[in-house]
Amino acid sequence: MVQGKFQFAIDRGGTFTDIWARCPNGKVIVMKLLSEDPSNYPDAPREGIRRILEKELKQPFPASQPLATSTIDWIRMGTTVATNALLERKGERMALVITKGFRDLLHIGNQSRPKIFDLEIVMPEVLYEEVVEVEERVVLKKSNCMLKTQCPVEKASTGEEVEIWEKVNTTKLREDLERLLAKGIRCLAVTLMHSYIYPGHEEEIGRLAESMGFTHVSLSSSTMPMARIVPRGYTACADAYLTPCIKRYLGSFVSGFTDIQDVKVQFMQSDGGLTPMNKFIGSRAILSGPAGGVVGYAMTTYEKEAGLPVIGFDMGGTSTDVSRYAGQFEHVFEMTTAGIMIQAPQLDVNTVAAGGGSRLFFRGGMFVVGPESAGAHPGPVCYRKGGYLTVTDANLVLGRLIPEYFPHIFGENENEPLDVSASRKAFQLLVDEVNKFVTSQDECQPLMSLEQVAMGFIKVANESMCRPIRALTQAKGYDTSVHVLACFGGAGGQHACAIAKALGMKTVFLHKYAGILSAYGIALADVVHEQQEPCSVKYVSESFSYLDERIAYLTDQCVQELMSQGFHRDDISTEPYLHLRYEGTDCALMCCTGSEFPATGATSKYGDFEKAFLQRYKLEFGFVISGRPILVDNVRVRGVGRSCVDLEQDIGKATSSPVPEAKREVFFDDSYHSTNLFNLESLLAGHVIPGPAIIIDKNSTIVIEPFCEATITKSGDVKIKIGSGIVRKVGKELDAIQLSIFSHRFMSTAEQMGRVLQRTSISTNIKERLDFSCAMFGPDGGLVANAPHIPVHLGAMQETVQYQMNSLGDAITEGDVILSNHPMAGGSHLPDLTVITPVFWPGEQKPVFFVANRGHHADIGGITPGSMPPHSKSIFEEGAVFKSFFLVKNGIFQEQDVTDALMSPAQYRGCSGTRNLHDNLSDLRAQVAANHKGILLIQELIREYSLEVVQAYMDHIQASAETAVREMLKEIAVNTKGATGSAHLSAADFMDDGSVIQLDIDIDENTGTAVFDFSGTTPEVYGNLNAPRAVTLSAIIYCLRCMVGHDVPLNQGCLKPVQVLIPNGCLLNPSDSAAVVGGNVLTSQRIVDVVLKAFQVCAASQGCMNNVTFGDESVGYYETVAGGAGAGPTWSGRSGIHSHMTNTRITDPEILEKRYPVIVKTFCLNRGSGGKGMFCGGDGVIREMLFRKDLTLSVLTERRVHEPYGLNGGSPGHRGLNLLIRKDGRMINLGAKASVDVKPGEIFRLLTPGGGAYGNDSGDKQDVDSKRRTSKFADGSHLTAKGSVFDYSLRQESA
Repeated sequence: MVQGKFQFAIDRGGTFTDIWARCPNGKVIVMKLLSEDPSNYPDAPREGIRRILEKELKQPFPASQPLATSTIDWIRMGTTVATNALLERKGERMALVITKGFRDLLHIGNQSRPKIFDLEIVMPEVLYEEVVEVEERVVLKKSNCMLKTQCPVEKASTGEEVEIWEKVNTTKLREDLERLLAKGIRCLAVTLMHSYIYPGHEEEIGRLAESMGFTHVSLSSSTMPMARIVPRGYTACADAYLTPCIKRYLGSFVSGFTDIQDVKVQFMQSDGGLTPMNKFIGSRAILSGPAGGVVGYAMTTYEKEAGLPVIGFDMGGTSTDVSRYAGQFEHVFEMTTAGIMIQAPQLDVNTVAAGGGSRLFFRGGMFVVGPESAGAHPGPVCYRKGGYLTVTDANLVLGRLIPEYFPHIFGENENEPLDVSASRKAFQLLVDEVNKFVTSQDECQPLMSLEQVAMGFIKVANESMCRPIRALTQAKGYDTSVHVLACFGGAGGQHACAIAKALGMKTVFLHKYAGILSAYGIALADVVHEQQEPCSVKYVSESFSYLDERIAYLTDQCVQELMSQGFHRDDISTEPYLHLRYEGTDCALMCCTGSEFPATGATSKYGDFEKAFLQRYKLEFGFVISGRPILVDNVRVRGVGRSCVDLEQDIGKATSSPVPEAKREVFFDDSYHSTNLFNLESLLAGHVIPGPAIIIDKNSTIVIEPFCEATITKSGDVKIKIGSGIVRKVGKELDAIQLSIFSHRFMSTAEQMGRVLQRTSISTNIKERLDFSCAMFGPDGGLVANAPHIPVHLGAMQETVQYQMNSLGDAITEGDVILSNHPMAGGSHLPDLTVITPVFWPGEQKPVFFVANRGHHADIGGITPGSMPPHSKSIFEEGAVFKSFFLVKNGIFQEQDVTDALMSPAQYRGCSGTRNLHDNLSDLRAQVAANHKGILLIQELIREYSLEVVQAYMDHIQASAETAVREMLKEIAVNTKGATGSAHLSAADFMDDGSVIQLDIDIDENTGTAVFDFSGTTPEVYGNLNAPRAVTLSAIIYCLRCMVGHDVPLNQGCLKPVQVLIPNGCLLNPSDSAAVVGGNVLTSQRIVDVVLKAFQVCAASQGCMNNVTFGDESVGYYETVAGGAGAGPTWSGRSGIHSHMTNTRITDPEILEKRYPVIVKTFCLNRGSGGKGMFCGGDGVIREMLFRKDLTLSVLTERRVHEPYGLNGGSPGHRGLNLLIRKDGRMINLGAKASVDVKPGEIFRLLTPGGGAYGNDSGDKQDVDSKRRTSKFADGSHLTAKGSVFDYSLRQESA
């Protein structure tokens, strides 16, 4: 440290600004300020510095004058300026410049919707205000391309060759840019096809724009040169949108100082490294604040805990951040933040919408915490602003928060304490509601006290925060229990002991600066500079010299940059990384060699990257793929300039027992306990504090639960040893608190099964597209928990499990696993293979539970590759069929038998056996492994609670879902009867071949039951639009869940109040041998349309999945394409989105062109194709593909004859259209279903259907509603969640 100078580390958060300062004499000062307090100061970080300087130097520093910097050594900051601007959509006005044909690409994104049960699809708004389509095109040169083109060929940065099909039309572009300038737009994001390897066109546009006066131009090729135009485009937009905000903030901050250039001012980036102020940009700033916390616990807890891996737990007011550190920062390179996919190195910080401000509800007999938050305004009830009941209120009424030790900043004059009486009064209303429900279920049940209800919500909140921690660790093959829980943030200390206990952890660590750990971590952080470039070589010995050369070049760039910032070469370290993946997969891992994989004569001189990749792949996924080539996608070097800052100071040693400041009665589990209160500042090293106790710090409250013990370390930190405590016996009787906890545990079981399946599978469909579902079932085969949710799988597996029970009976024994896919056995379509395993328990003769999973296999034989033929007439043309097949018998995997079955379709004329046996067998083994994980978790649950209790709560949870559906049906019956005089509903709709789906619904308003009668539906068809009964049940469950409108457990209880009548032999209940592939992907959508039409909930969405396949003997590709969503009574339909029974993501255009012999010419909205009305339907899309070689094209679509209906006077959406444009310009309508040979140069043009409108067009209602919806989500509250766990769930729900 420079003698006689101050050092400041500051975390400017959304609510508070935390400051850690070290004075010239070594004294440390910690301060907290409101981030926004305009009546007292313009900038919180500067004000904090001013106050500290004034106090320590004992001289005035007037707030109105710039601060002199002569006494300041360095200032390091993290800030949420970028995050808040992104959440609240308050960035700079900017425009997007993109390749012609792709104007709506970032609106469409990956075409999936974030919440599958929300009929009103709310998507994050795009960041740009205007779009300029630039006439230019770069295409990858391919050896198998049969197009005869005469165009320039140039070398790309990866060594590949590209063809310049069209140069930049600068004349037209200049006109378009002048139009933007005239509108006052001065910032641009430029994103062109394949610019990550050929940046020339983007650079040309950048030079032109800057010469015309644009003040900020973000080129996607320089912001993050990685493949995939959609996330790269989002990243460039985020950079253009946020960097000016950051620069403006920095300018404002700097203006408050004199001679700031003489001070080292650095900012924390999302990757956990500092960067100079002038290099701090928007796309690297998103996690600036949370990154400091990760560095903080990594540099303290991990080092002090003998190298045990650490889980960081940062609980704030509106959300909780969870992360992991085991000696190395865990980075991700794509993360969705505030609805925008950012491509940049970021620490893997997982944010869940659960914090001190999470609101409390009692719904359907269950305790529900969040995700809604009370926010800072009005905040919890106890904040004296007329707020909502929250987790903070629960902690307050239980005595875990002590008002006199909490800042007195509440009330009209901001000088009053927390209001305990208001919290108790609000809780009493909720207690009355809970007890009313309890007595309605069982009059003999004792009533719950206010404290028991508040404690229940704390337990449910804790369980909801355990789930992402389990997911974060177990998804990567780690045991959660062998971690230390590092707790920080204002609210975390109140929950740390309970969460650690629930996760089986033995130690909790709270740093003495836990309340401001992000600021402290920023003080400890190193300066980081990274260089990265794309690559396209195989990782083989012939490539080593090229890779070594690129690593050396990037290393030199990093070193030069850090030396220019004043670092000596000896203080700079560099780490090379290769972004590696197996050929034919999308799962790339960023790998470094470190000291673990040193170089040998047969490797790169920078280490053995292959060994590093294989070890990490094995750890994360449980296997390696022998003989499969490994590809290098990117070369990256991370340069680190070491700060060499030693900030730890020892405190005095204890010579006697600690003396409590006071005693309070605090509620734990089921009673009040006399609890000692200690002030952290008065505790000394070696003090031991047995629980129950509360340790109070200026910035946080730490609750030491009974049977836990806290020790003060030599540097003043708190280390808590977690005891087992007294296990409270849970009975079979309904307990609303336990009901919520069991709901989480059952769902967690299904989720963890899914993680094992994803880790151990090998195919793209299951491993990367996550096209699977996992579930657990009761002894009667009834669904208990299904997660995550793929709509067409909902409830369908229950039929499969119950079919096996009826068919096999006592033949099912321990060690057996059953395989099934037949429609008559509860299957959806043949590629969806369901694997079922019984769960046995000692002393029980029959299975006590079942676990099952359903995964989509890419091929199981039949007449076409992919097993989804457009013209199949019999099920045997669609692939291998399994009704009740023993995949495992007595613990032995029946490999030969299942191989024979998968190859058996070859016996039918024109059919083939499976075309990918290796992947089938590998994925089936993974499905067996996933079920085994489910069995272990259920058995663990039974050991913890007993079999009878677990089964009792299975029944209770099913009853809860049943109650929610009954209440909804009663309400609908009353409303319908009031409007029409009858509780009878009916609807019909047509398939394109004229088949009709007829539905009549009769609801009993007294019992909340309904009969869904499909009599009158067309007989089974000679084609593949027949839908198995299980698909109809899935569609009904989906519709019921959408109409309930809030989270309910998805299980057999949802269908219990509903009787479904489907005549044998009709379209929705066909014969054994009927073809069904179209029923699963097309008819399922029409069933939803008919159900929602009967209930008059919303207009029809596109009603189709637009299945497109092309290929030949060497290559095959399959996609489903978005369309328009239907409008409802208060919303317009979303354009370019998947709806209802599908939610699959679409392949990025750059990846599609790289791997397949096609060119994507157009992918944009088909404007005006949505229906017109008071609320308009969403528009469909236009998608054009040009073929580069001879291929077979197949389309399986609907809504090409009958339009998607409008409701209440709204007009219908436009029909879809499938066109083939021949080389001579002839345009051919292919119809709804076709298979046709295509030639090089021919174009397939797909126009997908729009959504129907709702209501007559009566003027300005639409504008009013759009404003309502904008303001409803203006705070970004629906965009809180982020991180790898959140991205996984998004991918799963978009499978």
